[in-house]
Amino acid sequence: MLKNKKVHIAEMLLANGLISQEQLETALTLQKTTDKKVGQILIELGYIKEEQLLSLLSKQLNLPLIDLKTYLLQPELVKILPEFYARHFHAIILNEDNDFYLVGMVDPQDILAQDEIERILKRKIKPAIIREEYLLNILDSIYRRSEEISHFAESLSAEMKPAATQDIFDKTQTFSTEDVPVVNLLRSIFEDAVQVNASDIHIEPGNNILRIRLRVDGVLQEQIVEEKSISQALIQRIKLMSGMNIAEKRLPQDGRFSITINKKYFDVRVSTIPIQYGESVVMRLLNQSAHVLRINQIGMPEDTQKELLRILTAAYGILLIVGPTGSGKSTTLYAALNQLNTPDEKIITVEDPVEYRLPRVNQVQVNTQIGLTFANILRSILRQDPDIIMIGEMRDHDTIEIAMRAAMTGHFVLATLHTNDSISSITRLLDMGAQGYIVAAVLRAVIAQRLVRKICTKCIEPAQLTDSERLWLKSIDWKDCANITFMHGAGCTHCQQTGYAGRTGIFELLLITEALGEALRKSDSSAFSNLAKQQSFYRSLLHSALDLAENGITTMDEVVRMSGEI
Repeated sequence: MLKNKKVHIAEMLLANGLISQEQLETALTLQKTTDKKVGQILIELGYIKEEQLLSLLSKQLNLPLIDLKTYLLQPELVKILPEFYARHFHAIILNEDNDFYLVGMVDPQDILAQDEIERILKRKIKPAIIREEYLLNILDSIYRRSEEISHFAESLSAEMKPAATQDIFDKTQTFSTEDVPVVNLLRSIFEDAVQVNASDIHIEPGNNILRIRLRVDGVLQEQIVEEKSISQALIQRIKLMSGMNIAEKRLPQDGRFSITINKKYFDVRVSTIPIQYGESVVMRLLNQSAHVLRINQIGMPEDTQKELLRILTAAYGILLIVGPTGSGKSTTLYAALNQLNTPDEKIITVEDPVEYRLPRVNQVQVNTQIGLTFANILRSILRQDPDIIMIGEMRDHDTIEIAMRAAMTGHFVLATLHTNDSISSITRLLDMGAQGYIVAAVLRAVIAQRLVRKICTKCIEPAQLTDSERLWLKSIDWKDCANITFMHGAGCTHCQQTGYAGRTGIFELLLITEALGEALRKSDSSAFSNLAKQQSFYRSLLHSALDLAENGITTMDEVVRMSGEI
């Protein structure tokens, strides 16, 4: 049995000629100043590969080497070992036999860990070797807060009494109060959302149920709680935290609050709206602990990056970033501001709402209730001597007119517009009353964008196109796809069986050339569209998405979903 067979990794590697004595001595010297193991140090120094070490260890100890990337885990079985011990001992239950559990361990020679796991499980274990990199992702995925949320919901439902309901929402209490069931439930919901990197939390009362849905990589994941009676208490607490009127349930309301979850600081934007069974709440999570991305981190192709960086050096003019809600426009805007944010430039933004705080940038929050609209703020901003102005959204004729005037008088303006692509944004500007000759004079470029999900790198594999996808590709006159190997994600524990992990942007850049400017001066949308599509560097959103599919970054399903055209 393994407990009687301790293998010294350093001696084993030396004996098999995988490292030299000199390399070992270097690793041992470094080990004195860190708490890392010799094997880990050797891997980090590049003397050996992790696969070599694990394979040799498996052979020497006569233990199976399990690839968690492809191993089919049973979540209910995994959860038999409490999360604390799984993380503390870097272990996970892989399988069950009548007499023992097969337990994957990062360090299968940790005898004390084995003894403690056997004590907790009350059964003998057989260790197997696993990689730490995959283990941590899987633990985050399996040990989610779903059961904890249900448990707190049941506890809250049991404790709720009509006469005592209001006591729970004493305004002197804070979010961190541990003895209030509704706060425990809220905390679990937020921890679950942060753990899976959700962008939004939806709380929707139904008929005798409560739906809690998290938007992860743009797609909703649902958990149903069979405790409808808690919804009112939960929503009231959220409204209190957000500074809303808890007595008003007939009208939509907006608010915000800040929380710290797992040492990360979040701004939470809250929206409520009355629905059939109560009030629906949507909370947008804005991670203030995360660094604002730079232009080279948002997935923009290198040639588009170069053009954007060139445009950002302009002394005046307008850069438009367009796309529907949730297409990543704000991320691109903040990345551009990050590039422009230097001590010698004064930057003022007008936002609704301010999503991320930027040092040195003067950010103004729109408040229509007191008349603080985009247009009114912009009129005052021009007297603040800015060099660069960022407009969160150009919604009306007044805002567009002032933005154009600012650009003509020597300011550089960044703004967003809700249109589907770069060419249609010009039509929208003209329809909203902008004069074609002014647009031609100040508009530098338009960037349209979308977000698509990326294939999970842990379970990526070749995919076969469906007949409808082949016909569609043929109908849009794309390249011959006979020799292209498209990919998809088979689904694994790392991506929660979705086949996707993370998102990336696709971009369509339209530069305003002299020929396009001439079409604008004549307000000729048709001629503008034809000339734009003839530009050698113009690449539509659809073709940019197909490029990602061809390179194995996203799937044809995502391209079709983005285009909405099959």
